[in-house]
Amino acid sequence: MSQAGKPVTIVMIEDDEGHARLIEKNIRRAGVNNDVVAFTNGSSALAYLLGPDGSGDASVGRHLLVLLDLNLPDMTGLDILQQIKANQHLKRIPVVVLTTTDDSREIQRCYDLGANVYITKPVNYEGFANAIRQLGLLFTVIQVPETA
Repeated sequence: MSQAGKPVTIVMIEDDEGHARLIEKNIRRAGVNNDVVAFTNGSSALAYLLGPDGSGDASVGRHLLVLLDLNLPDMTGLDILQQIKANQHLKRIPVVVLTTTDDSREIQRCYDLGANVYITKPVNYEGFANAIRQLGLLFTVIQVPETA
């Protein structure tokens, strides 16, 4: 996955290490070889995206895609999504919500906040692996804008 010859970095925010390994393994199986920067909590992910001054300038010119779990130890994925989409430099970053929650109000809230895709993690291993492989196939054709 690249845009205008620049590789896209996948920012994975997932606190379950088993899920994180499964996600990376299965997007690789789909032929996605992009760098994956993994975070196990929202604070460190936002620090990476927003930079030390919190302005988002640190991400200017990057090609990013965020894989976001909603259930994190330090803050909700909704809070992270809201901060990404409210930031002038980050708002165009595609955000894929990947979570165990299938509550229709939660799904609606994520789309209202600007999520691009919402995927419920299947509970069984094979279903989960298959869903991630399909997501990886999507990544091979998706267009990702440069952050402004």
